[in-house]
Amino acid sequence: MATCSDKLEFSTVDSLLGIDAGQWNQLVHADDPFHEWGFLASLELSGVVGAGTSWQPAYLLAEKGGQLVGALASWIRYDSYGEFVFDWHWADAYQRAGLPYYPKLTVGLPFTPVTTRRFLVHPDHPRLETSAGLVEHSLAFAVEQKLSGVHFLFVTEEEQQLLAEHDFMSRLQPEFLWRNSDYGDFDDFTGSLRSKKRKQLLHERRQVAEGGLAIETLGGDQLTDADMDALWSFYHDTTGRKWGERYLNRDTFENWRQRCAERVVVVLARDGDRAVAGTFNFFRGSALYGRYWGAVENLPLMHFECCYYRLIDFAIERGLQSFDAGVQGEHKFLRGFEARPVCSAHWLSHPPARQAVGSYLEQERAQVRRVVDGYNRVSPLKTVRARAADRAGVFKKP
Repeated sequence: MATCSDKLEFSTVDSLLGIDAGQWNQLVHADDPFHEWGFLASLELSGVVGAGTSWQPAYLLAEKGGQLVGALASWIRYDSYGEFVFDWHWADAYQRAGLPYYPKLTVGLPFTPVTTRRFLVHPDHPRLETSAGLVEHSLAFAVEQKLSGVHFLFVTEEEQQLLAEHDFMSRLQPEFLWRNSDYGDFDDFTGSLRSKKRKQLLHERRQVAEGGLAIETLGGDQLTDADMDALWSFYHDTTGRKWGERYLNRDTFENWRQRCAERVVVVLARDGDRAVAGTFNFFRGSALYGRYWGAVENLPLMHFECCYYRLIDFAIERGLQSFDAGVQGEHKFLRGFEARPVCSAHWLSHPPARQAVGSYLEQERAQVRRVVDGYNRVSPLKTVRARAADRAGVFKKP
């Protein structure tokens, strides 16, 4: 499919592998490691998206004068696994009404629930014009392919506003984000917490240290084959035991090591020469993203050390401004992560379904805002707690 609007030419391709990596990467925001060619190509090359899977690539492209100036990483979906914006009840309602919910078009990152810019636009090209054209192209593509809808997942607030102007319905869900308030070190960070939580964090770190395991933070170019085997075993164990859905394979991790080494940071806990727990994470620009955790032994508190505290150390040392440790998890909030609403936007082709879902989302948005505000009003972070109290008009004694 190809269309033309205001001298921009739009098309759709079913693979990233034929797109020039240099041109593609010029579109990606400085804080985003996941839309880079190497990350996405690794998913295709390892076979976890594409033929034989429920994630069929449909890259929506905008070109001008033969130059790639904008894109959306989108996917024709035949289920909703690996999206983390849960719409199973919508699919169930469609089925009960005798309507097909799948296939649908999803704009987002497979198996990667992090908020980054979904509209990839060359910095020298008008962002709003290109983004609006890509929205229209996504809708035209959905109609042409007889898809039930278009779903933009984990978008920025700015993008959500743009999508609302094109009749997309806004959705919110709560998440937790760590922010760097110019901390000099971990003690500076814990000093921003209320006394009880500060003592808890320091106590947890002491207990881990007293366990005698060696814990190190490594870049992607420092990882050995044995480290990669261990990290795969952690992922394999965690997904098999907890979620029962293993989206990635061993080749995915190896491709990331080969193609994204400068974006990878790993925390490994070793008992002698044997790695027994660890995390596989990504960073770029001023942002850090926690991804995959696992352990092959029962190690109390090691999850918090490897998934949060060591990575907060890393963020402070590197001057990173934010750390997104993944969706869900009240334990993050209790350890100095601020609650926030994250956004998605949805367009359904069936008018009665759109009306019913729109009414539901209006109520859900109000509830999510109450939940986020409720979390932050009791935040262990003193400044976050004070801001939430001010917004609520809570009286504070001088």
